[in-house]
Amino acid sequence: MSYVDGFVAAVPAANRDAYAEHARKMAPIFKEFGATRVAENWGDDVQHGKQTDFYRAVAAKEDEVVVFAWVEWPSKEARDAAWQKMMEDPRMAPGANPMPFDGARMIYGGFAGIDL
Repeated sequence: MSYVDGFVAAVPAANRDAYAEHARKMAPIFKEFGATRVAENWGDDVQHGKQTDFYRAVAAKEDEVVVFAWVEWPSKEARDAAWQKMMEDPRMAPGANPMPFDGARMIYGGFAGIDL
């Protein structure tokens, strides 16, 4: 069964091009280590909720846009093995490809697929 890593972050609107470039550098690395798909999405129709929403989840500021991304893996085992290898890869070091957003406010998690 497939496995998905999901990410939500607040990116300064002025950093859209830098974010896209960051994502273009990261996607091939994920795929090299076994990801079957990498999806990056720039907020376009993200509503503000009354109790909770994506903006609150990442403490987005007025000048920030919410991005939603995911990486699909063949299985949790494949993902776990890949992350271990990626964390040892110098291309993943913060200095090699700095994040154009505040990574401390990014939320992420791993999700097991549901057969439909």
